[in-house]
Amino acid sequence: MSRIRIDVRGSRRLAALGVAATTATLLASALSPAAVADDRPTRAGAIENAAAALLQHAASLGLTSDEGTKVRDVIVDSDGTQHVRYDRTYRHLPVLGGDFVVHVARDGAFRSADRATRSKISLASVDPSIPAPKAADLAANALRAVNLGETLKKLTAKPQLVVDALHGAPKLAWRTSVVAQDSLGNPVSRTVLTDARTGSQIDAWDDIETATGDGKSLYSGTVPLETTKSGSTYQLKDATRGGTYTGDAAGQSDLCILTSICITRAPSTVFTDADNHWGDGTSADRASAAVDAQYGTDMTWDFYKDVFGRNGIGNDGKGSYNRVHYGNKYNNAFWDDSCFCMTYGDGDGTTLGPMVGLDVAGHEMTHGVTSKTAGLTYSGESGGLNEATSDILGTLVEWHANNPSDPGDYLIGEKIVRSGFGAKALRFMDKPSKDGQSADYWSSSVGDLDVHYSSGVANHFAYLLAEGSGAKTINGVSYNSPTANGKSVTGIGRDKLGQIWYRALTVYMTSSTDYAGARTATLNAAKDLYGADSTEYAAVGAAWSAVNVN
Repeated sequence: MSRIRIDVRGSRRLAALGVAATTATLLASALSPAAVADDRPTRAGAIENAAAALLQHAASLGLTSDEGTKVRDVIVDSDGTQHVRYDRTYRHLPVLGGDFVVHVARDGAFRSADRATRSKISLASVDPSIPAPKAADLAANALRAVNLGETLKKLTAKPQLVVDALHGAPKLAWRTSVVAQDSLGNPVSRTVLTDARTGSQIDAWDDIETATGDGKSLYSGTVPLETTKSGSTYQLKDATRGGTYTGDAAGQSDLCILTSICITRAPSTVFTDADNHWGDGTSADRASAAVDAQYGTDMTWDFYKDVFGRNGIGNDGKGSYNRVHYGNKYNNAFWDDSCFCMTYGDGDGTTLGPMVGLDVAGHEMTHGVTSKTAGLTYSGESGGLNEATSDILGTLVEWHANNPSDPGDYLIGEKIVRSGFGAKALRFMDKPSKDGQSADYWSSSVGDLDVHYSSGVANHFAYLLAEGSGAKTINGVSYNSPTANGKSVTGIGRDKLGQIWYRALTVYMTSSTDYAGARTATLNAAKDLYGADSTEYAAVGAAWSAVNVN
């Protein structure tokens, strides 16, 4: 056990023989002036406590001398309880499904841990039988297979050797990100997981997590904007929210080898204005969509700050940026971790309009929050939960904004759909199957659905938990939410839904959490927040049972 590698601060590792030094560090921290001012453990202290706990409980957590850990996120509760989230490596290779969260009491005592998988990792070798170029070819073919009829241009693929612990017994695998441009020059991309011994495909998923900003916006009316004066002009850049800004992509697209290695990127030329009154509320003025995007970013920032105390998407005070007018008639919007940015297409004008709706902004930026916290894998049931997390919290962004031109509702993307789409929204949380494809209830095959449709189970749960079952009209919108078991559900309100889901996401969920795991995570969150004998705890269980997650 002496060679277990545990990250303490960034890349520094702690060996078993360093426990005494760690204890001394903790004692020094406890006696410091800062500790007197606030006796809750600091972030650094939480990491030290978790490191000591890992050394003591390595065997029960499945850690061996071949494995290393790195801190991804830290949460310290008001009562001093600490939750430290780790990623794992095996012989220096990233482990998919190796992530776990260690829960430590105020005094540093180990409480428990949540692990993405419990499989012990023991590989005879980390030398692949399938070479990297072959893995790249297989991934390229997989991208072509899901874009039949398209002539893909500028296709690139780069494999990375990993240990896959998400899909059964841990095995050596190639994780290949493959990207290209379609005939209109818009990006298409996919991550393909290939068995490094046999060459068989293990899993594949889309890299771009999709759902589908005083300025006059397209969708939210005239809205306030914080801008930056530069010489005689103003920039659409908000210093009060981490320097967030909105730029013009000028109809261009990215060309990336990996999400973090781009040969070319579409521009993000910051919008400027002479009088600090932006847009005219129509698509004829390119600044109108920029107003929506900037406003959406502002409202999302404010929601996470006001409701959860989260300081920006990464909880580090740093702002993201937006690119509007991306690609050619691009029916999409996406969050990209590699640029820490939001990107919006203009839509084709027939089925979808400019993709800068308020709930779309909240949805996509929530993908960034998920990436920084639970890291839910974007396939299977965990992928559905990833999408649902963005729908749920993105919807709550819309309610929190309280904008009379775009009042809160349980419809996803209702502002961006056009007559050719054939429905009044992209998705419906009260009864997800109203879109014709989403699942209302869990079944053993729900993980086989596209993640935008398997998300329906959690979306339905969230609606039921907030509003309850049956017919009702809220903010002028009619809803009628059924239950799988025929039992009525009484809602506990949107605010409590948000608190429970966010805590479950940031404290208990891991990359492999499925629907059964989400039930456990939200019950744990409700217990932490309201108590095991509370109405809220019982309501969580009832809402999950109502969507057949028992």
